[in-house]
Amino acid sequence: MADLSEFRKVYDKGFLVETDLPHSPFDLFENWFKAAAESGTYEANAMTLATATANGYPRARVVLLKSYDENGFVFFTNYESAKGRALAENPQVCLAFFWEEQERQVIIEGVAEKTSREVTHTYFQSRPRESQLGAWASPQSSEATREELIQKLEQLNEMYPNEIPTPEHWGGYVVKPTKIEFWQGRPSRLHDRIVFENENGSWKRYRVAP
Repeated sequence: MADLSEFRKVYDKGFLVETDLPHSPFDLFENWFKAAAESGTYEANAMTLATATANGYPRARVVLLKSYDENGFVFFTNYESAKGRALAENPQVCLAFFWEEQERQVIIEGVAEKTSREVTHTYFQSRPRESQLGAWASPQSSEATREELIQKLEQLNEMYPNEIPTPEHWGGYVVKPTKIEFWQGRPSRLHDRIVFENENGSWKRYRVAP
C-alpha cells in the first residue's frame, strides 16, 4: 500500500469572518469565482457533479459550469447519459468546486431541473462546430468503439454542411441550491466553513466546525 501520510500542506492564504461576508451566497460565490479565474486557475468553472440513482448508488464526475445567477448553476449534457438517467430518477445533486490557488472549496446542494429548450438552443449554437457534431455523434455512456465514433462524426459532418440542429437528447440543467457551503483553508486544520441555507426563500447563515 502506498504511504501518503507525508502529503501535507499548510493552509494560510485566507480566512472567513461572518461580519465581512455579503448577505447573499451568490455574491460571495461571484467574488470567489472571479478571484479564481483572475488568478489563472485552469478551468475555474470545473466542478464535480455528484448524483445518485433511485436506489442510492452514487456517482461523481467533473463537468463545466456554463452560467450562474440567483436562479441556480447551469451545465449541459446528454440527457441519455449516465448522469442524465440518474437525474431523471433522482434530481437531488451536489456540486463541488476546488480552487487550489486560493485554498478554497464551495459545496452546493440542490435540485436539478432541465433548462428551457430556448436556453439549450442558444448555448448549443454558440459552441464550436466540432463540439456540436460531437454531441450528435456520441451515444454518451453507451458502449462504442473509437472507429464507430469517428465514422459517425464524419457522416454527420457531411449531413450538416451548414447549421447543425440542436439534439433533442441534449440540453441544460439548472441546479437550484438549497444549501451552499464556503470552505477556506486555515492553519492547524481549523478551517473556516460558512454555510448558507435556504429557509422558505431566505438565506440563513451559520458557521460549522471543520
